[in-house]
Order: sequence, then structure tokens, then C-alpha cells
Amino acid sequence: MGKRQISQLTFFDYINGISIGSMASTLAVDVSRESIPTLVGILTWSLWVMVLALLAVKSRTLRSLIDGKPTIAIQNGKILGNNIHTYGYSIDDLRMLLREKDVFRLSEVEFALLEADGSLSVLKKSQNSPVTPEDLNIPTAYKGLSVDIISQGKMIRENLKLLGLSENWLAQKLADRKLTLRQIYYAELDTSGTLFIDLYQDQDINKGENNG
Repeated sequence: MGKRQISQLTFFDYINGISIGSMASTLAVDVSRESIPTLVGILTWSLWVMVLALLAVKSRTLRSLIDGKPTIAIQNGKILGNNIHTYGYSIDDLRMLLREKDVFRLSEVEFALLEADGSLSVLKKSQNSPVTPEDLNIPTAYKGLSVDIISQGKMIRENLKLLGLSENWLAQKLADRKLTLRQIYYAELDTSGTLFIDLYQDQDINKGENNG
């Protein structure tokens, strides 16, 4: 089931995890039982879980039955008490989930959805949303993903090759800062050419350095 079991634990996943874990613990601990029937049970249950997971990816109806649907908790700034109570949430639970989203006042919320995995998605009112460069018609530069080029004192050659950079280029950059690979815990290069270096020591070198 990939990372979904950990990152999006639904009630269906929770029940399956407990069931498979219970059978596995019986197999490992209870020596008085025959192992073959228990092993067959684990394999059969696991197979059906994987089959249902694959079918749910392709079927919206099955996905709704297995995982459930998002529930509106706040609509147009109004708390829908019946909706949250149906799923076992109190107003205190709702406020806690809002605080986890850095929302400390209910008056700031336009919409809030209780997702199938129990998390809360929040849309703030427009007047309470942070101002963005787009709102002010300010052009911005492209900002992509940074690429790690050193990890725990070792050069990541495939990433350097991906960036079109050589080992000599990296060696020169380290020499300019009077550093060696062994001193560096982590280093990454962003799309603007800024090199970030974090040392094993209790100090960080945060000065940017242009790629050119």
C-alpha cells in the first residue's frame, strides 16, 4: 500500500493494521498453535487489502465506501455542529485542529473540511489570508527544489552530474571557504545558485554564494 498506510491512516487502514498485526503476533508468540493456518490467514487478509486498495484507486464509489468522504465542519463562517458531532468531534476537538493550522480565532475561517483521515483542511476568509506577491502584482523569480550535493561528509556525484557540475567545481567552492568534505554534514544548491552548507560543528555557514 506504499506510504499511504502511514501518511493517510483511515479507519479502514486502522482496522486492517490491527487485524494483520494481531494475526502476526499470534504466529510469533503462541507456539501451541499451528503456524500454517495462521500464515495462510495473514496472506489471505493481506491479499484482499491490497486488492481493495488497488480497486479503490480506480473506483470513486468504492473509495468513498472504504475511506469515507470529507465532511464540512465550517461553512461560510458557520460551524455545522451536526456534522462534527456525527463523526465524534466536539467543538474543543475542532478548535484544537484549527490551532494546529495556526488558526486561533473561528472568525477567521470561511470553510473547514474534516478529511477522511481525520485531519482538517482550512480555507481562511480573504481578509484574513496572508498577502501574496500575486495580490500586489509583484513579479517573482522561479523557485524550484534545492538539490543535495553533500550528505554526511560524502559527495553525491549523481546529483552533481544532474546539475551539470563537476567535482572540481565543488572542490573549488569548498576551498574558497577553507572547508573539507569531512567537515560538512549537509550541503545543497538551490535554483538561484546559492550554496548552503551545514557543518558537523555547532555552527552553520549560511552565507549564500553564487554559482557563477
